[in-house]
Amino acid sequence: MCNTIYFDFDIITVVWCSMNKIIIDIKSKEVKKIRENILLIFLYNTVVGRCFLKIITRPRISRLSGKYFDSKLSKPIIRRFVLKNEINMDEYIQEDYESFNDFFTRKIKHKSRKIINESKTFISPCDAKLSVYKVSDDLNLKIKRSNYSLNDLLGENVQVSCFNYTYALVFRLGVDDYHRYVFVDDGVMDEYHKINGVLHAVRPIAQKRYPIFFQNQREWTLLHTKNFGDIVEIEVGSLMVGKIINHDIKKFARGNEKGYFKFGGSTIVLLVNDIDIDEDILKNSKNDLETVVKLGEKIGRKKSH
Repeated sequence: MCNTIYFDFDIITVVWCSMNKIIIDIKSKEVKKIRENILLIFLYNTVVGRCFLKIITRPRISRLSGKYFDSKLSKPIIRRFVLKNEINMDEYIQEDYESFNDFFTRKIKHKSRKIINESKTFISPCDAKLSVYKVSDDLNLKIKRSNYSLNDLLGENVQVSCFNYTYALVFRLGVDDYHRYVFVDDGVMDEYHKINGVLHAVRPIAQKRYPIFFQNQREWTLLHTKNFGDIVEIEVGSLMVGKIINHDIKKFARGNEKGYFKFGGSTIVLLVNDIDIDEDILKNSKNDLETVVKLGEKIGRKKSH
């Protein structure tokens, strides 16, 4: 166990080595530990932290934070952020970023992510850590020690039945991940809903205390896809400045960009049917392990009938 604590207030990053979560790389099968943020431990696990959390998640504070990250004043953060999170900038289109959010929403080179175009292959919509849950009548979506019904996730007056779906796929994007996401198949968009809420971080430590999806800002859409039937996609914002930007698209093709998140860790949830998820991902999820996936790569196949 490592007891070293170090602070970097420039990017609001505080690392405590003794708090870990295990993830597995889908390609290399390498088991990795990600370190928790002691600032989140303070915010969610202490009385003083909870009081402070109520202040920093107010809309006015969130807007001020967003303006800072959109301004040139935030540019000095970029270099240290890249080094601290070991981001390989060779994968991205090089630009003279005007702000931290300009950098955070950077675009990746086409050769850095290969989107599999085989029609029966189900792909990941983003770079993330993936967990898979089987949908049932009494399902509560488990995120660490908190439980969420799918109706809570989608909000009131939902016209879409959650229980027409086989799996709930939860893609957790960390700050080190690529924060743009794509459509997983060809199709057309039907329903669109935006639900405002109090933003809370989606790092694992935050998931132990709050029903984050119920309180976070989120947007969801019903997608009629060519090869995988109807899919519900939900994007969830994060602490303070986790803004969701979805493009105004009615008809789409596999690999088209659907949108992106501004600064903050974020989550995407897909409700799917008629898909056989890869066995290693199912096994990892059953053992409470997240699987590292990349945008465009295979995570399942169309179910054979």
